[in-house]
Amino acid sequence: MNETRSIWDYEDIVERSLLEDLELLAEHISGRVLHINATYSGGGVAEILSSMILLLKGLGIETEWNIIRGDDAFFSITKTFHNVLHGRVNGAVEVPVKHEPVSVLDDLKSEIGELTRRKEMFETYLHWNRINSEEMDLNSDFVFIHDPQPAALIDVKQRGKWIWRCHIDVSNPDPLIWNFLRKPISKYDASIFSTPMFARPDLGIRQFLVPPSIDPLSDKNIELSQGEIDRVLDKYGICMDKPIITQVSRFDRLKDLPGVIDAYKLVKKRIDCQLILAGGVASDDPEGMGVYHEVMEKAYGEEDIHVLLGSPPFSDIEINAFQRASTVIMQKSLKEGFGLVVSEGLWKGKPVIGGATGGIPLQIINDVTGYLAHSVDGAAFKIANLLKNPELARRLGEAGKEHVRHNFLITRHLKDYLLIMLSLENPSGTIRL
Repeated sequence: MNETRSIWDYEDIVERSLLEDLELLAEHISGRVLHINATYSGGGVAEILSSMILLLKGLGIETEWNIIRGDDAFFSITKTFHNVLHGRVNGAVEVPVKHEPVSVLDDLKSEIGELTRRKEMFETYLHWNRINSEEMDLNSDFVFIHDPQPAALIDVKQRGKWIWRCHIDVSNPDPLIWNFLRKPISKYDASIFSTPMFARPDLGIRQFLVPPSIDPLSDKNIELSQGEIDRVLDKYGICMDKPIITQVSRFDRLKDLPGVIDAYKLVKKRIDCQLILAGGVASDDPEGMGVYHEVMEKAYGEEDIHVLLGSPPFSDIEINAFQRASTVIMQKSLKEGFGLVVSEGLWKGKPVIGGATGGIPLQIINDVTGYLAHSVDGAAFKIANLLKNPELARRLGEAGKEHVRHNFLITRHLKDYLLIMLSLENPSGTIRL
């Protein structure tokens, strides 16, 4: 990735003083910066890094981006880590090791075979971290390791400042997996979490709070003409002849798509409107297609419910168009890491109704930038209120866009990372600029 992007491309979006600060801070960053995660595409981490790397390079900072590799068993194990770190142990999740499916719940809680299974899982995880440590050039002044997959690379650290960047909710993790990961993570110079509730006091290292961000110049967030929006809607057979309620999310039980349909049906009894549910199925989620079929069954016979399965996945422009065509945007999650789709909706100037979970309450200030919903009835009431009061919807949307402009754009995120690097270089607490 040799391309760069100038921070001055954002001059019409953020304050000039912020861009000047970025240039000033970058002048004091010396050496090589390395980011490592699990994939170059798909998911919020890859989206953030796609923009972050270009901007770091544009500021003249030598920056590299690598991904960790592994076999199916390794990524099945790290997917299990992800699920149980979220505290998701209600029900069996398939964890194949050496291609043998095993129930996570039985594996972690049963006395029979627990020690053997634990050893196999952890040895496979460490084995692939060792392989990657031998193949990668980790000789950098700052190393950002993202999420659990590459966390054990720290075991070969020789120099530089290493930062573990956690993008997921670890506020109530499974203790067995967390205690295993805590050992390498505690060797880092610092950790970064997205919200205060996700921070871990048991790490014994410096911790920083850095919310994720969106890039207003990416295809998912750039301004679109009405013609571009109309072409996308025409492609999927959607007319703008009545208000549109939209949720863009994976077909995942935690996104509560049935609850969104129930709320829509309550509103539909009083106000003629339509619903778009647009999303995909993650390749590593065995429940995804089942959820999709359940949603299709629940929507059967409802001509104004558009259930859209992206296969191949929707383009970023299409997601952008769905959101810009909407009157109200939903993210009725039951559990969420951060939920940047909320900021995406707010950035379009749309009122957003979201579940009061994870990082959503940081983005939705209730009654100011949108509404937090605690139930189907509550969500329906808020939707109806916005559809009946377009001026209220407009005010919330405008406030939401400004909230995102000041708090959840990539330029703020970049400044946070630069300040953290300078802070680690100057542990006395004095940063001379």
